[in-house]
Amino acid sequence: MTFTKAIALAAYYLLARYLPVSTHKFGRWAQLVRRFICRRIFKYAGKKINIEKGAYFGDGSEIEIGDYSAIGVNCQTCGPIKIGNDVMMGPDVIILTLHHKFDRLDIPMWQQGHYPSEPVVIGDDVWIGTRAIFLPGVKIGKGAIIGAGAVITKDVPEYAIVGGNPAKVIKFRKEQSDAEKASR
Repeated sequence: MTFTKAIALAAYYLLARYLPVSTHKFGRWAQLVRRFICRRIFKYAGKKINIEKGAYFGDGSEIEIGDYSAIGVNCQTCGPIKIGNDVMMGPDVIILTLHHKFDRLDIPMWQQGHYPSEPVVIGDDVWIGTRAIFLPGVKIGKGAIIGAGAVITKDVPEYAIVGGNPAKVIKFRKEQSDAEKASR
């Protein structure tokens, strides 16, 4: 870890993480501070990203976030994550990239360690609702909507609207758009 990155991590976790949310009257200033710091932490940070108050992302070394995308208030994640462009993320979202091992019965699970990290990939123009949970290795297709409280256990197709635990496809946005065009 470089000295610059170490200073940026300290600045984020000691100060910037606690600055107001972007909708607060001083939120624009806080948003700019967090953006400036996270550009020095993340593997890749696109144009005009928004990292909200309380977001936790470990050391950030394996996080890529595209243009105009956000990590929501109090979101928790670490490990290999790729977030596309124009992604909206509600509060309290959890993105997991590790599983505990549990194969052996002769020792407690906490002593068995973890399986290797499995990256989570979120496509462009995705809307993620409050308190959604992503399990390791899932891929979210372009234009998908993840309902509040959904638990994502498998890949989500492009333009799907999913919800529930485990999340299931409710409908597709593309069908709705085609139907709207036909009615005009």
